[in-house]
Amino acid sequence: DEDLNRSDIRVDPTDGSVQPGVPLSLAINVSQKVDCGTAPFTGAYVDIWHCSASGVYSDVAAQNSVSKKFLRGFQPTDRQGNVYFTTIYPGWYQGRAVHIHVKVRVFTAGNESYEFTSQFFFDEAFTDKVYAGNPAYGTKARDTLNSTDGIYSGASSTGTITTGAGKNLMLTLRDKTQWVEADAKLICDLSLGSSPDQVPGGGPGGPGG
Repeated sequence: DEDLNRSDIRVDPTDGSVQPGVPLSLAINVSQKVDCGTAPFTGAYVDIWHCSASGVYSDVAAQNSVSKKFLRGFQPTDRQGNVYFTTIYPGWYQGRAVHIHVKVRVFTAGNESYEFTSQFFFDEAFTDKVYAGNPAYGTKARDTLNSTDGIYSGASSTGTITTGAGKNLMLTLRDKTQWVEADAKLICDLSLGSSPDQVPGGGPGGPGG
């Protein structure tokens, strides 16, 4: 938790550097279950973080990025439950499909009272097109796709989805030629309580869980 309240997460505030890669404009709408319907989840804190185009997370000792703060940040939802981030299209690393980590948190009287942790996934054909057009992502073939990713193909934390949980967390993507737009919608059921903490990693050599 780097406590980075910001919309543009491409910049590392420690040195002013900007992460290379295809710009990604990400809009996330968060609502909550209310009686038999839903309502905007106003004032929730939405954190996102992901690896760089070359597959490196900031502030991870094993990747020699301790004290770096690139590609991490949070925003509070507005009255419509929306947050907006400017980042880059994520890279990949061994054992994992392309993804963005997301966490929704609520604080009551200064203490965290609710937390939801998950990941967003990307269409494979779309990713191939993005990577082919930008050298920042390298030329090595990815070793893990959605279909072979343990988290994408696995169960939800609550067990209500027993297999293929990731297909419910696919981003809606639009190619804008010079950048990519992405949308996501989350509906939180606070009656279920917080999601359990996740074990760091998620794949062989995976540092970002």
